[in-house]
Order: sequence, then structure tokens, then C-alpha cells
Amino acid sequence: MNQSGNPSRSGSGSLVLIAAVLGGSAAAFAYTAGWLSPGRLTPEQMISALTPPSGAPFGHRRNHAKGICFTGVFEANGNGAELSSARVFERGTYAALGRFNLGTADPNAVDATVRVRGLGLQIAAADGEEWRMALINPPIFAVSTPQAFHDLLIASGKKDPEAMKMFIQANPEFTAFATWAKTAPWTTSYAEEPYHGLNSFIFTDAKGGEHAVRWSLLPTAKGTAVSQAELQSRGPDFLEQEITERVRIAGPQRWTMVTTVADPGDPTADPSKAWPEGRRTVQVGTLVVQRIEPEQDGPCRDINFDPTVLPRGIRLSDDPFPAARSSVYRKSYDLRAAEAGDYPRTGAAKP
Repeated sequence: MNQSGNPSRSGSGSLVLIAAVLGGSAAAFAYTAGWLSPGRLTPEQMISALTPPSGAPFGHRRNHAKGICFTGVFEANGNGAELSSARVFERGTYAALGRFNLGTADPNAVDATVRVRGLGLQIAAADGEEWRMALINPPIFAVSTPQAFHDLLIASGKKDPEAMKMFIQANPEFTAFATWAKTAPWTTSYAEEPYHGLNSFIFTDAKGGEHAVRWSLLPTAKGTAVSQAELQSRGPDFLEQEITERVRIAGPQRWTMVTTVADPGDPTADPSKAWPEGRRTVQVGTLVVQRIEPEQDGPCRDINFDPTVLPRGIRLSDDPFPAARSSVYRKSYDLRAAEAGDYPRTGAAKP
């Protein structure tokens, strides 16, 4: 979303696992249908569903409320130009601004209790065009439709354990996500995570050819798998502390951007379904994170990482989620812009 404002005010395996997963993923994406016709899900309904029982965290984002800013560059290698005419794929260096974050509505959440980690990113070309995106570390999304995501939030908030059982029966695709949440390794750093843009977009090349794609950011830092208990011992804010110290001491951190091109017939409207192995991939560049700054006074504070903000050469596909999220972000922006006093800037000077 091109609007800016202060971060938002708000909120089958084991059901214990499900509750834990939702602590880290229910707020992972603020998805809602967003259409205004009668009977459709509204942004207001989704924001209400995202609000935790403890109440709205005033002055913070409604989803992915805990985060830290970064600035850096995107180094395009020129390979992306064969897929898209977007300026940011031409060989060169482009300004990048982003936010590491946790999939929770609680800005004070203990890091080790949140399963989903995210990265919001804006890449800007010299002509002013921007490409905004939101990525998370699971390789698939929890559900297949915006309505199902809303239903997941509602079911997970009920005390009746039958509610989640009934939800999973109606939305069996959630089982794959729950399996990832239970079995995927925990890492010790935002720098060690892969981040996936799970939605499909259409790249248009210079000749007018169209390519359905998804993309990921793959870290160059080697991941260190640890137990959740070990992470718990590192303190409630260890991820922000670790990435700050890592960049300060070890220098810039890097991720390779890899685009995956769909074959005919691959599902583009359902982010809960991974595309088969063997699809064509193109490495289009490298994200270099050069500086970390606390969100309260940082450059990412006023950015909505709305995935419908796209440069020429990239457009939406039939995937309903990006437009759905955009409608929620718009409402969320209005709320947090009015709540700036609940999350005041400190006025601290940058070092």
C-alpha cells in the first residue's frame, strides 16, 4: 500500500500444537476477502478476528506486531530481465528497506513462542517505482482461501477443542502446515531463515510474454538448528538482539532471491499448495541487509508491506490473497495513523 502511517493498533496432531502454531501464524498474514458486496468477508471482520483476547496492542500493527527495521540494497544480476521488464531486474543496485518480524499480534511476545518469522521488503528503483512484498519462513501457507483463514482464527480462539477438529475436517490442507510447524527446525537468527513469497504473481517480459512465478529469499548464512527450549533460555527479545549484533560485528547479511516459474496447470490461486519439484528457477539478485534499527524510530515503521504495490512488469495473478491483504492493510493504516500517540517516537538521534 502506498499509504504510510504509524504501526497499527489493535490484535490434528495435538490441539496444543495447533494453539502454538496459531500463536505464530494466525497473525502471519492479515487475509480477508475485502470485497464490499453483501455476504463477503470485510476488513473489519478480519481485524476483529486478529485481535487477541488480551485486547488490541495500541499503536502497533495488527499482524506481525513485533519487528525490527533494516536498510540495505538489492543487487540485481540482470537474469530477471528475461522474465520481467521491471526496472529492478536490470543489472544494478537498488535501495532496499524492510522489517524482520514475528507472526503474532503481540508486540511483546516471547520470541521462542512464535513459530512463523517474516520479512517485509520494499525495493525502490531510481525512477520512484516500488516493489513491496511480505514473505514468511514456512514453504506453504496454512489455508487455501481468505475465508478459510478467517475461519481458522475464529476456531483457534474458541475454548471448545472440537472447534479446531471441525475446522481441519473442513480445511484438510491445514494439516501440511501443521506438520511443518511441528517438524521444521528452529534457527537462532533472522539471518538464518529462508523467506517465501507464497503468492503467485505474473511477470511480463519485454516482448509481452507472461510467466506465473513465486519467489523466495534464501540465506547465505548457515542455519543452526536448536530446540525451542534452548531458544526460550536466550531471552524474550533474542532475535532482535542477535540480528543487531550480527550485522554490527559480522557485517552485512545476504539472501539470494530465487524466482520459481510455474508450468502450465500449476495452481496459482492457492498458496497452501507447493509447486512440484523440478520447476524452472532463476536467481535474480541478492538482498544485502546493511543496517538494523529499532522499529520505534526506524524507517520501516511507517511502511505497509502491501503486496499489491508493484512495478511495471509485475501484476497480480488469480491468487485472491494479495488484494485481500491490501484491503485489511488499508483499514489497519487508518487505525494506526489515529493511534500514533500510543506508540510515540523517542526522538533518539541515529548513531
